[in-house]
Amino acid sequence: MIKLFNVSKYYDGSVPALLSTTLNIEKGEFVFITGPSGAGKSTLLKLIYGTELPTGGQMIVNGRNFQKVPRREVPYLRRRTGFVFQDFMLLKDKNVFDNVALALKIRGLPKDEIKERVSNMLAYLKIQHRANFNPLSLSGGEQQRVAIARALIKEPILLLADEPTGNLDPDLAFKTMELFKEANNQGTTVIVATHDRALLDHYHKRIITLDHGRVLPRVGQSETAPQPAEELNR
Repeated sequence: MIKLFNVSKYYDGSVPALLSTTLNIEKGEFVFITGPSGAGKSTLLKLIYGTELPTGGQMIVNGRNFQKVPRREVPYLRRRTGFVFQDFMLLKDKNVFDNVALALKIRGLPKDEIKERVSNMLAYLKIQHRANFNPLSLSGGEQQRVAIARALIKEPILLLADEPTGNLDPDLAFKTMELFKEANNQGTTVIVATHDRALLDHYHKRIITLDHGRVLPRVGQSETAPQPAEELNR
């Protein structure tokens, strides 16, 4: 599903965010990315989503080499990818309902189906009473729930979440993770970047730890050998 081979990312020409990162995430996996602030977690997710391009190395996402895909085609590749951004990235000119419904409207789903699916998702996340509000008028926790609803409503094949429970109380944090777990049980590949030790301890999933832009080896295990570079040139 996702293969990185010696991927590095530098900002402003010299500031390293990721250094020689090699990893492999299989289709249908549920993986946590953890590490201290500034370790490269958000950068890794943005590279996988295609909003950033690596400075060096090679990267395959769902069978496509993002470095070789024309930039105009990237939005089409994202249609089945859900992303919960750390800063939410909600559309301020649309209300909560329309923010969540947008992906379904783009796919051309019937209005009745869109209304039912969005209403059910907002109800589950306890924000149905905010459906007609501008998202910028909501609290941080409510905005986070809108962002989560928008990502999950797409029924994505790949779900990326950057600190998705950071503004939520513990009960709602675990309810959110149960939604992610349910999506994973249905075949969605889930990658969650988090500092939350309680989540890491509760869900026994593979953990990838970053520190200063590098993947730390798992205790007692060597990292999975990368695919040969020639296989990543497709």
